Amino acid sequence: MTHQDLFKTVVKYVHPQIDEDALNYFVNGAKERTLKKNEEYIDIFKVHNEIGFVAKGLLRGFYIDDTGKEINTRFVKEGNFVTHYKAFIQQEPSQYYFKTIEPSTLLCFNYAHIQEGYRLYPSLEKFGRLMAEAIIKKLESRLDSQHFDDAKKRYYDFMQEHPDLHNRLSLEHISSYIRITRPALSRLRSQKL
Repeated sequence: MTHQDLFKTVVKYVHPQIDEDALNYFVNGAKERTLKKNEEYIDIFKVHNEIGFVAKGLLRGFYIDDTGKEINTRFVKEGNFVTHYKAFIQQEPSQYYFKTIEPSTLLCFNYAHIQEGYRLYPSLEKFGRLMAEAIIKKLESRLDSQHFDDAKKRYYDFMQEHPDLHNRLSLEHISSYIRITRPALSRLRSQKL
């Protein structure tokens, strides 16, 4: 399956009624970008003007706290979009860094191309709305988890949502994401959930 075919499959999964002209317009505006391991995709000092679709690889989003520690906020694997949506929508620098964990290939779509697609194709605009709704639900669930769930539940939810990532991520990355220490994560992993 080509990167473009994977992208089309994901878009059709989100919006099965999208018309072919809109989908072709979207795909034809993509620029393929290959990143090495530990290469930065989003820099907090530049206006964020594109959305990347991960065709291959794995990225992490993180911020740096007041002590200089990197705090992971998300992991983005194949078949998912990577961006800081607020920064993208407002055309401003992101507050989050995004770096590759593995060598990665992205299909990148710039802001102007997406906005023109929304103007030209109502089904593409509907796809954008459906994506925004899915993102809001996911972010709200993550926020609720951080506020209301204990470490064991957060780890369990992480494993349910990302069963294939525990072998691709370091314990340090996972512990940062679920907001516990690495020794506490090791203890959780040794327990049966």
